[in-house]
Amino acid sequence: MLRTIFSVGLIALLGLFALKLVFGLLGPLVALLLMLVGFALRVLLVGVVIYFVIRVVSPATAAKIEAAVRR
Repeated sequence: MLRTIFSVGLIALLGLFALKLVFGLLGPLVALLLMLVGFALRVLLVGVVIYFVIRVVSPATAAKIEAAVRR
């Protein structure tokens, strides 16, 4: 039983060390990754809105875009 308690404590300490390493030393890289993901989502949203506007205004152009993307 004592061995189990020490094992759980050791695993918890290793987990805390890993979190400190990831968010302490690699924090700027994680922040950069999250910033790039946010930028990609904004670009995707703008692209979807533009595509739906094209689809409503000119369905033939939207079909050409679909054909070009599926190629």
